[in-house]
Amino acid sequence: MASPNQRNAVASAPAASPDVSLWRAIGASLQGRRQDFTNLPLSRAVLLLAVPMALELVMESTFGLVDIYFVGKLGPEPVAAVGLTGGLIILMFAIAMGLGIGAGAIVARRVGEGDIEGAATAAGQALLAGVGASLPFSAAGFLLAPRLLALMGASPDVVAVGAPYTAMMFGGSLTIFLIFLNNAIFRGAGDAAIAMRALWLANLVNMVLDPCLIFGLGPFPELGLFGAALATTLGRGLGVVFQFWALAKGDRRIRLRLEHLRFQPAVMRPLLKISMNGMLQFLIGTASWLGIMRIVALFGDVTLAGYTIGLRLIHFAILPSWGVSQAAATLVGQNLGAGRPDRAEQSVWLTARYNLILLGSMAVVFWLFAKPLVGVFTADEATLAAGTLALRISSFAYCFSAFSMVFSQAFNGAGDTWTPTKLNFFVMWLWQLPLAYTLSQKLGYGLAGVLVAVVISMATWALVGGILFRRGAWKHKKV
Repeated sequence: MASPNQRNAVASAPAASPDVSLWRAIGASLQGRRQDFTNLPLSRAVLLLAVPMALELVMESTFGLVDIYFVGKLGPEPVAAVGLTGGLIILMFAIAMGLGIGAGAIVARRVGEGDIEGAATAAGQALLAGVGASLPFSAAGFLLAPRLLALMGASPDVVAVGAPYTAMMFGGSLTIFLIFLNNAIFRGAGDAAIAMRALWLANLVNMVLDPCLIFGLGPFPELGLFGAALATTLGRGLGVVFQFWALAKGDRRIRLRLEHLRFQPAVMRPLLKISMNGMLQFLIGTASWLGIMRIVALFGDVTLAGYTIGLRLIHFAILPSWGVSQAAATLVGQNLGAGRPDRAEQSVWLTARYNLILLGSMAVVFWLFAKPLVGVFTADEATLAAGTLALRISSFAYCFSAFSMVFSQAFNGAGDTWTPTKLNFFVMWLWQLPLAYTLSQKLGYGLAGVLVAVVISMATWALVGGILFRRGAWKHKKV
C-alpha cells in the first residue's frame, strides 16, 4: 500500500487538461483495467466505477423502452400485462438483488483486505444460493401466471393476452438470478467494465430478437407478446454464458473454480445474513411499488398503460443513476477493508454530487418534453395523458432520489443492510402507501395523488437517510 506522502503526491500532482483527463478516465473505465480503488484520487475512482456501471444500466433502461415500444404496437392490454408482470417480477428481482448486496459487500471487503481467494469463495457461495432461490419462483410463476395477473387487478382481457408472457418470464428466473449475482460479484471486485459488457450483450440480443419474435420477421415465428418474453430470456441467458466465461478465464481480479462452488457453511452463513436483510430491504421497497401499481390499476387499463409507459421512461433515468450510486457501494466496501473509513465517507458524498447532476438534468428534460416522449410509444390520447402526467410529476422526485440511492448503496456496501431496510419499511409502507391511497382515492386526486405521494416519500427517505449516514455507525460494521 502506498504511504500517505505518496498518496498526497498523487492527489496533488498537476492535472492534465480537464477534457483530456476526463476522456482518458472514461476510456480507462470502459477498458476495465485493474485499479486499486483504495489509493486512486477519489474523483478518478468514482469515475472509473460509475461510468461503466451507469452505461451498463443505460442499456438495461434502453431495453425496457425498446420492449415497451414494440409491445405498444399490440395495444393497451399487452402493455398493461407487461406492467403488471413487471410488478410481479420485481419481487423476484428483490431476492436476486438482496443476494447481490451480500455478495458485492463481502467480495469488496475481501478485495480491499487483499484476500482474493476469499472473494472468489464468497462469489461461489452466492451463486449456489442464487440457483436454489430461483427454482421455486420458476415453478410457481410458470404454473400460476393467470392467477397472479388476476391478483394484480388485471381485467379478463389482460389475463388472456398476458398469461403466456408472465409464465415465460417466470420460467426464465434462473437467468435473472445469475445475471444479477455475477454482475454484483464483478462490481464488488472493481471489474465494472465486465458487468457492463455482460448486460450490454444480453440486452442487445433481446433488442434484436424482440421485433423478430413479436411480429414474425424473416424466418422467425410470429409469437406476439410471448415473443417479447422469449427474447428477454434468451438475451439474459447469453449474458450469463459470457459472465461465466469471464469468471473462469483467469485474467480478471477474481477467478472462479469448481472448488469455490462446493457448499461452505462458514462462508455461506455471513453471506446469507447480509443478503437476508438486503432481500427484505428490496422486498419492502418493491412490495410498496407493487402496492402503487395496484392503486393505479383501480383507474382502469388505459391509465395503467399510460403509467407503465411513463414508468419505463422514468427507469431510463433511474437505472443509470442507480448504476452511478453502486460506485459508492464498491468504494465503501473496499476502503473499509483497507482500513480507510474517512475515504469511504468522502467517496459517498462525491458520488451523490455526480448523481445529482445526472438526475437533475434528466428531470429538466422529462418535464419539458414529457408529451412527445410518451407519444413515441402510444397514439391513444387517454394513455398519452396519463403517461405525460406520470413523467412530469415524477421528475420532481429525481433530486431526492439522487441522494437516497447513494446513501442506500453506501450502507449496503458497508454490510449495514438493516438501516436502509428499516427506512424502506417506515417511509414506503407506513408513509408512501397510505398517503398515495388517501390522496388518490379519499381526496379524489386520482393518478396525480399517487405520484405526489411518491415524490413526498422520496424526499423523506433522502432526508432521514442523510442524517443516519452522517452519524457514521456504518463505518464499524464487520463482514
